[in-house]
Amino acid sequence: LQIAPVPDDELRKNVESALLYDAATDSYELKTEAKDGAVTLSGTVQSYREKQLAVHVAKGVKGVKEVKDSITVKTKSDRPDSEIAAEVKRIITIDAWLAPNFITTEVKDGIVTLTGEVGSSAQHGRASLLAWTAGVKSVNTEGLRIEPWAGASGQRKDTIAIKGDPQTKQAVQDALVHDPRVFSFNPSVEVENGVVTLTGVVDNLKAKRAAEQDATNTVGVWRVKNLLKVRPAKPLADDKIAQNVKSAFLRDPIVDSYQIDAKAKHGVVTLTGTVDSYYKKAQADNIASLANGVVNVKNNLTVSYPAPVYYDIGYDPYWAHKPFYVYRDTYRPPYDFTWPYTSDAEVKDDIEYELFWSPFVDRDQIVVKVENGVATLTGMVYSWSEYRAATENAYEGGAWSVKNELKIKKEP
Repeated sequence: LQIAPVPDDELRKNVESALLYDAATDSYELKTEAKDGAVTLSGTVQSYREKQLAVHVAKGVKGVKEVKDSITVKTKSDRPDSEIAAEVKRIITIDAWLAPNFITTEVKDGIVTLTGEVGSSAQHGRASLLAWTAGVKSVNTEGLRIEPWAGASGQRKDTIAIKGDPQTKQAVQDALVHDPRVFSFNPSVEVENGVVTLTGVVDNLKAKRAAEQDATNTVGVWRVKNLLKVRPAKPLADDKIAQNVKSAFLRDPIVDSYQIDAKAKHGVVTLTGTVDSYYKKAQADNIASLANGVVNVKNNLTVSYPAPVYYDIGYDPYWAHKPFYVYRDTYRPPYDFTWPYTSDAEVKDDIEYELFWSPFVDRDQIVVKVENGVATLTGMVYSWSEYRAATENAYEGGAWSVKNELKIKKEP
C-alpha cells in the first residue's frame, strides 16, 4: 500500500495547527517550513524541554518524514558550571527510574558529561533528557554505558536519598518545575507517609495528567492522589472543542483512518466509534486530552479486534512529558472477550520473561502464579513506579487479569 505524500503547504499548515492545538505549545513563537515531507522548526523557546516538546508534536503529524530542529533555546542568564552540575545531580537523584550512584556528572563551560552505567537504553535516553536544565549547552553521554545489572532494584534501592515526607515534597516540587506542561501552574504538593496529594488549578487536562506522572516518577513516592482541577484560561464553546479534537484525529497517522466522533458538553469530550486495537483507543484519548478547553475525556470507543495484550501508550522513557496515565478498565480487554487458549504455565513463563527484561523491576524479588489466566504477583518492590511496572509486565505477558499483592518496602 503506497500512501500519497502530503503537499508541502498542507503539511506546513497541519504542523502549525498541531502546535496551536497542543495546550502546552500553543504559546510558542515558532516558524514552520515544509519541503518534501521534511519539516523545519525555527524560533525561540525558554528551555530545552520546550524545544523537545515542539519537535515531538511535529513528529506526530501525518505526512512528516523528518523534523529539522533549528529552534533556539533562550536562557535569561549564564549559570556557573557548579550550579548546573548540582541541579543535574539533583534531578537524577530524585528520579525513580535511575540509579544515581552509578552516574557521574561533570560540567565544563555549560557542557554536561554523564559517565557511568544505566540498566537499559530507555534509562540512557531518560538520563540524557533530564540533564538538559537551564544553562546547558549540550549533553555528552558517550561515557554512559548500558549494563543490565545497573537497572536492578537491588542496586537502585540503596541509592534512594529521599527520606521523609518533607524531602519527598521538595523532590516532587522540583520535578514539576522542570516539566513545561506543568511548571507555570505551580500545583500545591502535600505528602503524608509517601502519599502525594496534588491540589490547585491547571488550564488543560494534559497538564493534570503530566503532574501526576511527574510525582509518580519521583523517588520516595508510592501513591499519588490527583485532586487538580482543570479550569481553562480561555473557555471555548463545546462545538469548537469537538471540532478541534476531530481535526486533530485527522492529522494523526495512527487514528486518522477511523470514524471517531467527538462531542463536548461543558468541556467534557465523549469519544464514540470503532478502532481495531486498545493501543489506538488509548491514542485517541491522549489526543483529545491535549486540546485547549477539554476538562475530561470519556472514551467510549469500541475495539473491533482486541488483541490479548494490555496496551499502554502512557510511559515512553524517551519522552518525559508523555504521562503514564491510563484508565485500566477502559483499555483492558472486556470480560466478554473470548481469550485465545494459552496454558497457565505458558502465561507464567511469558510474564517472567517480561519481568526479566524489564529495566524497571527486579525479577528476583517477584513471585508469579497463574491460575485460569489470572496472574498473582507477590514479593517485594521498592517504589510505586516499580509496583505499577510489574502490573504492566504481567498484562504484557498475556494475563487475563492481575492481582498485584506486591509489598512496597520503604527505606528505614
